[in-house]
Amino acid sequence: MAWIFVVLAGLFEVAMALSLKLSNGFTHLWWSLSFLFTAVLSFGLLSYALKSLEVGTAYAVWTGVGAAGTAILGMIAMGDSVSLPRLLCIALILCGVIGLRAVA
Repeated sequence: MAWIFVVLAGLFEVAMALSLKLSNGFTHLWWSLSFLFTAVLSFGLLSYALKSLEVGTAYAVWTGVGAAGTAILGMIAMGDSVSLPRLLCIALILCGVIGLRAVA
């Protein structure tokens, strides 16, 4: 169950990054509040999962999910550039996340 919390925390990290971008330097109230809300959820879920998981592995999975998810969302919804090398690097991040989970 703790791994589910880590993955959810990573997904909320993606929402946190999107909210941060859309807050435009905390000048848009609702996106700023969304950032705060998703940040608290992300860190809260990670903190709960760390009660039973190794910190290094859980943190690496959390940041991997967040980094890959944010990069993909940026490409899909925010107009970030898409290239084969970028997609391969994201795939490598996901392979690392899966590998860490498999050996944990």
